[in-house]
Amino acid sequence: MRLMKEEIFSQLRDALFFFEVEKARELAEKVVELGIDPVEALEEGLAKPLREVGARFETGEAFITELIASAEVMEAGSEVLNKEIARRGANRKSLGRFLIGTVEGDIHSIGKNIVSTLLIASGFEVIDLGTDVPTWTFVEKVKELEPDILGLSALMTTTMVKQKEIIGALMDLGLRSGVKIIVGGAPVTEEWVKQIGADAAGYDAGNAVQKALSLMGDA
Repeated sequence: MRLMKEEIFSQLRDALFFFEVEKARELAEKVVELGIDPVEALEEGLAKPLREVGARFETGEAFITELIASAEVMEAGSEVLNKEIARRGANRKSLGRFLIGTVEGDIHSIGKNIVSTLLIASGFEVIDLGTDVPTWTFVEKVKELEPDILGLSALMTTTMVKQKEIIGALMDLGLRSGVKIIVGGAPVTEEWVKQIGADAAGYDAGNAVQKALSLMGDA
């Protein structure tokens, strides 16, 4: 069984590296069928290789298209594995809860989606609110879900002001001190982070994950 397990994990890694979405789904289903630990399969077969692709992207050795394609493979495989994890009542150890979304007026999603996938690969529980999310939805979800970190994405200078608005609303309601905040998007700078009272800026997907890990270490 051990040899079979290692072979499946190896095939899962290859599926991710070669962007084979359907193969990853089939292999994940085989993991379930054979009774292999789905948490281990998720970590060894999908999360670790995705982190490798993310690291190569950071150093310029991989293109954005490769990162997106790899993320799609992990999404397909993890969908199957997460259902089995839930069925077994097992839980993958979480580093923390990360609430993320693109602010109101902005429908850009690619960067946010890559960040979400890499966060999951790194061990975070991620709740993605999607795009064009109203300020009060962020506030209500922070109150309801009590995330460790809130990620606010804005890809345009016209919408990044919403990041400031959200932080202000959290402060007004006494919710700001209970959550770390990372802002991201092309127009974001360190000066902007200080101006609006955020904790950090994520300048690309890998950097955002590193900042999240660092913030959890400070928690």
